[in-house]
Amino acid sequence: MRQHASLLMACAMLAGCASLKHQQREASEGDLHLSGRLSVQVAGVAGGKASGGNGAFELSGQPTAGQLELSTPLGSLVARAVWRDGDVRLQTPEDERRFDDLDALTREMLGEAIPVAALFDWLQGKPWSQAAHTAQGTGFEQLGWQIDLSHFGEGLIVATRKAEPAVTLKARIDKT
Repeated sequence: MRQHASLLMACAMLAGCASLKHQQREASEGDLHLSGRLSVQVAGVAGGKASGGNGAFELSGQPTAGQLELSTPLGSLVARAVWRDGDVRLQTPEDERRFDDLDALTREMLGEAIPVAALFDWLQGKPWSQAAHTAQGTGFEQLGWQIDLSHFGEGLIVATRKAEPAVTLKARIDKT
């Protein structure tokens, strides 16, 4: 799993890496569209090597049906996650794979499971309505993640999971 995530991140560093074509998702009522820069760092476990990477992202749709595209810092699209009605797919320039759920897909894509359903709300600076949360300082804790909103006015959200392996996700949202 981490090898595939590392491969995606390595592609993000190579200008000549093959890429997908950007694909607009057909919008539905209530859809969200966010774009910006994303950084994911996964700490090493028991002396293992840490992994991570960064690039641009476009998140559209809803927790039940949506799309997440990841691009290199130079703009080449290296991965697209698409989900709807129990169909969860990851498209890369090399192939397309199906997954049981979004957790399995993000584990493959980013090295660890990221709660995408909650991410839709977190990136808007609010707790996900489908799970309990605790207010803390300039943010909140939810689903085992600490969400720091101290720089939300500047478009920066930092989500940290302390459980091993520790994961830090930083998203800078483009202003529209």
